[in-house]
Parts: sequence; structure tokens; C-alpha cells
Amino acid sequence: MSLSSYLNETIALIEKTAQLIDDDSMGAVVQVVVRALAANKPLLVCGNGGSAADAMHITGELVGRFLIERRALKVICLADNPSVLTAWSNDYSYETVFARQVEAYGEPGAVLLGISTSGNSANVVAAFQKAREMGVITVALTGEGGGRLAEVSDHLLAVPSRQTPLIQQLHVCLYHYLCMAVERALAGS
Repeated sequence: MSLSSYLNETIALIEKTAQLIDDDSMGAVVQVVVRALAANKPLLVCGNGGSAADAMHITGELVGRFLIERRALKVICLADNPSVLTAWSNDYSYETVFARQVEAYGEPGAVLLGISTSGNSANVVAAFQKAREMGVITVALTGEGGGRLAEVSDHLLAVPSRQTPLIQQLHVCLYHYLCMAVERALAGS
């Protein structure tokens, strides 16, 4: 496949995603995140592999800054503490490593953003189940259909593809937009 073909495939997916994830669905996600952060409730972010890197990226943009100078925001990446990840996974289960941290940091009105291209990552699903028990709002960033996360999400942003690299590329577009919109909304606070 040529670079031009690959980029054209990405452009086609961007256009399809823009039809399925509209301003209303993304606006609802922006609103719950802004509401939580304005009330000093945390935004918790998790994922595995490349999605863990995306979770760290989102956290860095919102704790630091994306485009606007403003106060730091209470955003916690559940994939970036090796001591917690390895101790809990070794002693208990990797499947519950994010749920345990939701139990530690979550509270009613907080938001959990889980990233899984398949929507079936067991530890992200378990974290969403724990979040629901605790009154934490859940937002899933997935691929086509949303997988198991579709069943436990308050808000589902599902990229209409089953190809992991293309899904990840669109996830970057979606979460960069989320960071921009959240930052703009909170810049005055």
C-alpha cells in the first residue's frame, strides 16, 4: 500500500467518524468532563498498550496545558504508576488493576475515560463496572461497535473501524478535540 493510499483511507475514516460522532455526542462528553473538573472532581484515564500511551498523553495535556495558559486540571492516568500496576497485578490480578485505582481515586461526579480499540479490554471493563458502582461517569473511546464497553458506558465514542492503527489515529483526533474544548471551557476558572 502506498502512503497516499494509506492517507486516503485515513481521510475516509475521518469523514465517516465525523458523521457518526457528531457535535452533540462529543459535546455531551465535553460537558461531563468540564462539570467534573470545575467541581474539582477527577478525570481518570486508562487503557493498555498504545491506549495507555494515549491515556498518558491526555493526562499530560490537561495537567499541563494544551493550547491555553490556565490552572492545572485534576486528571489522573491509571496506567502510569508502575508500582501500583505491578504490585496489584502480581498479588491479585491485572484484570482488576484499573478498578482498584477507580476505587482509590473515584468519587460521585468524577469521570472515567477508558480507551480500548476493541472495547473488550477486561481491565477497562472492570474499571467501568467499579465506576458505575461508585457514581463515576463513564466515557469509552473504542473502535466499531464499542465491544463490552458499550454495555457499561454512559458515553460511547466508537470509531467506525476494526483496524487498530486507524482507530488509534482517530482516537488522537477525538481526544485532542476533547482537550481543546475542555481547556477553552475551563480557561477562565
